Amino acid sequence: MYSCYLIKHGDEYLLWDTGHAMTTPNVAPKVSLVDQLGQLNLKPEQIKYVGISHYHGDHIGQVGSFPKATLLIGKGDWDVLTSPKPPENANPAPFANWIKGESKVDPVPLDKDVFGDGSVIMLYTPGHRPGHHSLLVKLPQTGNVLLSGDLMHFRENYDTNGVPAFNTDRSQTLASLDRVKKIVAASKATVVIPHDARDVDKLPAFPASAK
Repeated sequence: MYSCYLIKHGDEYLLWDTGHAMTTPNVAPKVSLVDQLGQLNLKPEQIKYVGISHYHGDHIGQVGSFPKATLLIGKGDWDVLTSPKPPENANPAPFANWIKGESKVDPVPLDKDVFGDGSVIMLYTPGHRPGHHSLLVKLPQTGNVLLSGDLMHFRENYDTNGVPAFNTDRSQTLASLDRVKKIVAASKATVVIPHDARDVDKLPAFPASAK
């Protein structure tokens, strides 16, 4: 279970997370992101930004389909991907264009106001991985939506501050959960946990969209 999100800002587009690769055993998507965007008459080169919550395979699988996009990724994760010997769960291959310098990358150290008007903000929420980011999207009709990435995997993690053993840093995870809860309370945001099927249904299914 994984989700990708397309965010339209005027005439510009941000693709947030890119799911599994089409070649992933057992869990490969049946339709590629490029083909899904084609249903909206969008070509890969029309995607201005491709944002990655963190470097795990179920979030980066099709990033290489968007070489013209500026890559937005947490600096902590970018440092891991570009290190001499990345760990097994950090696969630099899909990022080859950006690593070689052929495509533009913006390694984000903290928060980032993606479009400069406060409508889409990358929130630095480390813990699951060192450069992990969540995304706060402010929609005119739906209101504020927080895409949590893998800060938590299920509502129970969120409600009880449960930290999986495989997270990089327990104390960072707890601090990030606390930060997000304060932001959610202040902004009255709807929390969407992309790995929790109960949460995915909070937003319209593709090709429909939340306004």
